[in-house]
Parts: sequence; C-alpha cells; structure tokens
Amino acid sequence: MSTVSVALGARSYDIVIEDGLLDRAGERLARYARGGRLVVVTDEHVAAAQLPRLLAALTGAGVAAEVITLPAGEGTKSWDGLSSLMDRLLALEVERNDHVIALGGGVIGDLVGFAAAILKRGCQFVQVPTTLLAQVDSSVGGKTAINTAAGKNLVGAFHQPSLVLIDPTSLDTLPAREVRAGYAEVVKYGLIDDAAFFDWCEKDGTKLLAGDPQARAHAIEKSVGAKAAIVADDEEERSGRRALLNLGHTFGHALEAETGYSDRLLHGEAVAAGMALAFRFSAAQGLCPAEDARRVTAHLRAAGLPAGLSDAGVDADGATLVAHMMHDKKMDGGKLPFLLARGIGQTYLDKQVDLKAVEAFLDGERVAA
Repeated sequence: MSTVSVALGARSYDIVIEDGLLDRAGERLARYARGGRLVVVTDEHVAAAQLPRLLAALTGAGVAAEVITLPAGEGTKSWDGLSSLMDRLLALEVERNDHVIALGGGVIGDLVGFAAAILKRGCQFVQVPTTLLAQVDSSVGGKTAINTAAGKNLVGAFHQPSLVLIDPTSLDTLPAREVRAGYAEVVKYGLIDDAAFFDWCEKDGTKLLAGDPQARAHAIEKSVGAKAAIVADDEEERSGRRALLNLGHTFGHALEAETGYSDRLLHGEAVAAGMALAFRFSAAQGLCPAEDARRVTAHLRAAGLPAGLSDAGVDADGATLVAHMMHDKKMDGGKLPFLLARGIGQTYLDKQVDLKAVEAFLDGERVAA
C-alpha cells in the first residue's frame, strides 16, 4: 500500500493505492456513512464489473448503500445527465454533510464531483476510480465538469474529494482499449517535466499495458504524486503551473469535438494524438528537437495509441479544428494558450501562438496523412 497526500490546508486529502483495496473499502468509507448509509453512483459497465466488490465491502463494515446506476459513456457527462443525477440524489435526500461515492472512470468522477459541488450548495464526495485514466489523472485535483454543445468541460467547478481510493486490480476487467487510453495520461507526466519517467515509459510501458502489477503500481504512484504536487502548488490554475497538466488537451479537445465526443475517439486517445501534435508543432516552430517529437510519436503508436489526425479518424482541415479550439475553457483575453515543448520533459505554456500557424500546421498534417 502507498499513500500520496494532496496538501491543500483544511481541504487536504489522501490518495490510497493498494491492490485489493476495493474489497476492503468498507473500512475506510464507514466513517463517511451518516446514519449508516452511503450513496454510490456508478455506470452500467462498472456496476457489472466492480460494484459487487464495493457493496460486499460496505455490507461487511455495516454500511447500507443506495446505488444510482447511469448509462456508460461520454454522453452521460451532459446537462441531461447532470439533471437526472441531481433529481435522484435529491429524491434520496442527500444532505450537505453527506458523502457521495463516485465509482467509475473519468465521466462518473467528473459528473458526480460537479453534482456534489452544487447539490444544496455543496456536499462531499469520495473518488473510487476504476479506469487507468481516472486513477492517474481525473480523480485527483478537484476538477469537475460536464460537456456542452459549445465544448468539453465548459461548465464545472473546482471541488476536491475527501478521499481517493485506487485499487489497481480493478483494471483487470478493463478493456485493453481503455487501458491504452489511460496510458496516454501516464506518458503525459514524463513529457511535462520528467524525462527520466518518459524513459521508463519507453522501456517498461508495455509491461504496464500487459497488466504487470509492479509496473502498474509504479506508474500510478508516480503519476498521482506528480499531479498532487502540481495541484498543491496551483489548485485553481492561477499561476500557470497546473496548466501544464493540459498538455495535448487543446489539440485533443478539438479532435474530440470533431468526432462528436463519442466512442469514436476516447478522451485518452485524443490526448495522445494531441500530445504528439503539440510536439510536432513545437518542432515545426523550431522550439523542440525533431528527434524528441519523433520519439513521442513513435512511443504512442507503439503503445497502440493515435498520434495524428488520420490515426484519430479525423479528416478536418486546420480552420475547422482551430474553430473548435476557440471554445476552449482556457481562452484568456481572446488568446488561446498552448502547451508546447522545448524537448521531452520541457513543456511550457505559450500564450502568443499564431493560430494561422496552427491552421497551416494542421493542414500539413492532414496532407501528410
């Protein structure tokens, strides 16, 4: 077992990582059960694969559970999904001092976290992430949101969980495609500011993808440790350091928008393609060694992830994709900040990128494909 702390003063919390933790979660969650009851929110896929383990653990700890099961998929993270969840939480008379348990991937974590942020002006929640992407990224840091017609994650709030429980064995039932999508977020931490960790990914990432317990545990602990440090330093993305966690997301969200926020392109797949595009754009601008951009592209493709427009199933021109980017929540004073790179482990925030240059680059990527 390992524990990583997110240091946020009175709102600090622990991230506990341990194989089999889901089967012992009742011991840790019982303290949050007011009146001996907890509300668990999950989706149809996780309900079949992991919910019985959690319910058995809660029963063993003397905790009764109310379960809300939502449709699986990105479409649930919407106004309609939020409205439905809120109505059901209110019908269960969830109160401000109650804790709601988010059992699932990034969609469930984001949606439940946002619902907790606004229900009766704020109740509490616990993250129990069951996908690699959620375990290494979205369950930590308190970013909660839903998607709208205008773009991804445009309506949301910063609302920190009280606890994050990560059981890597929950990944055993995850489809290989979902594991690969989550792996993109693991690679991201190496590309941001830890070249040695990217070296590890190149050497041992295949072990993680194959389910090796030691590789999996190392990657999860390393990733959440890196994110916890950044969140503690810049919780609400004010100083710019937390913005580094968005590497690949500006390009990636445009690809997600073009594919309709659907299973055609999973979020982690879009981030992978977005990171490769960010590195190749950086190289095209003379900012980054071409060899570093090549390594990033080669590693992502070797991991079975998309690293370009055609890989991601996108045939839009540069102007169309840049138009999607203009709805990005990071717009600041009419400028769109980009995460670019001077090399592997040397990501930085650039607020002066010429969007015409981005259009031309993407048009070139489209032709090259």
